[in-house]
Amino acid sequence: MILHLINRAPQHPAVYQALAESFSKGDHVLLIEDACYAALPGRQDVLAPFAGAVSALEEDLVSRGLRKRVGDSLEVVDMAGFVSLTELYSRSLSWF
Repeated sequence: MILHLINRAPQHPAVYQALAESFSKGDHVLLIEDACYAALPGRQDVLAPFAGAVSALEEDLVSRGLRKRVGDSLEVVDMAGFVSLTELYSRSLSWF
């Protein structure tokens, strides 16, 4: 099981496509930095391959003014939650 950390905005679909090709059942995606824009309504198409296995870092949502604009279905984790995810998954992979 892999924790995939993605920081690219959804305007970079090639990164999301490459992630989708290597994503396996049991993996999880954490949206950080500009990837938080993928959580906005109308941009979530790039997240479809990871349905139910996506969360976003609260601090990055807040810093971009997105916290109140994402849907309730998206799991939002704070920094302690980020640490918990790194403990839960045996490996992590960054997508930049």
